[in-house]
Amino acid sequence: MSILINKDTKVITQGITGKTGQFHTRMCRDYANGANCFVAGVNPKKAGEDFEGIPIHATVADAKAATGASVSVIYVPPPGAAAAIWEAVDADLDLVICITEGIPVRDMLMVRNKMKAKVAAGGKETLLLGPNCPGLITPDEIKIGIMPGHIHRKGRIGVVSRSGTLTYEAVGQLSEIGLGQSSAVGIGGDPINGLKHIDVMRMFNDDPDTDAVIMIGEIGGPDEAEAAQWCKANMKKPVVGFIAGVTAPPGKRMGHAGALISGGADTADAKLAIMEECGFKVTRNPSEMGKLLKSLL
Repeated sequence: MSILINKDTKVITQGITGKTGQFHTRMCRDYANGANCFVAGVNPKKAGEDFEGIPIHATVADAKAATGASVSVIYVPPPGAAAAIWEAVDADLDLVICITEGIPVRDMLMVRNKMKAKVAAGGKETLLLGPNCPGLITPDEIKIGIMPGHIHRKGRIGVVSRSGTLTYEAVGQLSEIGLGQSSAVGIGGDPINGLKHIDVMRMFNDDPDTDAVIMIGEIGGPDEAEAAQWCKANMKKPVVGFIAGVTAPPGKRMGHAGALISGGADTADAKLAIMEECGFKVTRNPSEMGKLLKSLL
């Protein structure tokens, strides 16, 4: 058991004919059960062709009808990426993972509003991971995204992070000390995104195969604080917390589009204090995340 995806998940790649889409589809297909999981690609201009044996369809709806896929991963360039997200949502997939970085905020606002309106009208809710995220992985079963597969080990620790590279850092530390991961989820650093820390923490809390979690956040926005408050009331498993950006000056945009602090409760210090208050074991040193988690088990 894992959260969101497993070895039986069928995946569509949107943007499979671009350089990035080709490279990462190949890497994902070659990881664990990927050859059985990656069943279709989408490009309206190349329908009927294939990418290394993976058939290409004109639309997500066509690809879903032909393969029964329930998940899509998006490598479409920024100008068309929001439309690609909507196409997958409109096709009633279970989960859409958008890797693309640099989607205009206005485009994401429009897609999010359409997604909410669809659910409000009684339509199927499609979960969105990202955009601007590394994707997610269930070690030794399936990876969907751009993370290096070889650093992961199958195990019972959940990892959720806004930062891609810090996801890999936490995973690498865990694997090195003999702790495998149940799933590792990169939720992305954009200001308007899909799944938040709180959503993934709920899933880890409910997952019988996850024993503890590392939650990594960044400066900017209320998400980590909201997740910590939820965990205080509901989480039954130990959590290690880390917030990137302790030295960032207030009011300055740092790296990720969502990492802009106003100087109130969204600074790294404020978030770390809230996490500690809510029972997390926090560290200010990213190189200690794995060791700290091991000490809680």
